[in-house]
Amino acid sequence: MKKFIALFLSALLCMSLFAACTDTNTDPTDAATDAAGVSQTDAVDEKFVVGICQLVTHDALDAATKGFKDAIIAALGEENVEFLEQNAAGEPNTCVTIVNDFVSKEVDLMMANGTAALQAAANATLDIPILGTSITEYGVALGISDFTGVVGGNISGTSDLAPLDEQAQMIIDLVPDAKTVGLLYCSAEPNSEYQVKVVREYLEGKNLTVKDFAFSASSDVAQVAEAAAAACDALYIPTDNTAASCTETINNVVLPTGTPIIAGEAGICGGCGIATLSISYYELGKTTGEMAVKILKGEADISTMEIAYDNNPVKQYNQTNCSELDIAIPEGYEPLA
Repeated sequence: MKKFIALFLSALLCMSLFAACTDTNTDPTDAATDAAGVSQTDAVDEKFVVGICQLVTHDALDAATKGFKDAIIAALGEENVEFLEQNAAGEPNTCVTIVNDFVSKEVDLMMANGTAALQAAANATLDIPILGTSITEYGVALGISDFTGVVGGNISGTSDLAPLDEQAQMIIDLVPDAKTVGLLYCSAEPNSEYQVKVVREYLEGKNLTVKDFAFSASSDVAQVAEAAAAACDALYIPTDNTAASCTETINNVVLPTGTPIIAGEAGICGGCGIATLSISYYELGKTTGEMAVKILKGEADISTMEIAYDNNPVKQYNQTNCSELDIAIPEGYEPLA
């Protein structure tokens, strides 16, 4: 009998121990803590990898890239994002190499800064989200007819398009004696061709003679600029990446001839122009970065995101060149920083 009682008590003890080990009300993570005493359930934020392909180095694109990175870091924290930043030095084929490398590394998102960078990214992947910036017209850049403001698929971004008719009117306002206006731009940049087409139509509607002066690469800029200055009373340069990287060359050729230049953006104006109606590329980059944060956090669907614009362009003037050419600047213009 005593033996039976002992066996019975032993069985009860084993059952109690088994129940304690299999208590369904116990969270197995409750006791799992690291050396600092932080529960493993307090998961660290995911670290994102963002590829940045910038077409070329110049003030406008540099500012857009900085604004993009600053916005993401401000929202996610520097420790939670890794930027793979590459510059194509103005070579579209290098953009292709860069974005293909991003695809092979399976980055979480790409930022394409400049039209050739966007085109390369669009051809490289249909899956990784792509945000463009410093793109004038997405329909032109991507060959979309009847573009309505949403690219669709895995692409969206921001546009640097300022009111082209207002830029064209600046030529008339600031150089009232001009009869012939030259359009100086890179023929390899489709967005530049789009801008000069609009400006040409506006100026011809005002009974001015308009001539095209297109260069195909930076090596041609000096020669083409010299011909343009000799044939025209004033020049217009759109938001053209090749021109933006050659402003010193253009200024050295054009300024001594006394030919004023109206520019499509502040960087070009500061380098060789007299005035511009320009957006802030840093703010444009920030807007792009804010779009990226929403995509990375799963708060927005890139396929439905509209292209964003800066609706507050500012009239600015280059004090040095205006003084050199004796150009009187009317009210409403701000000096370039």
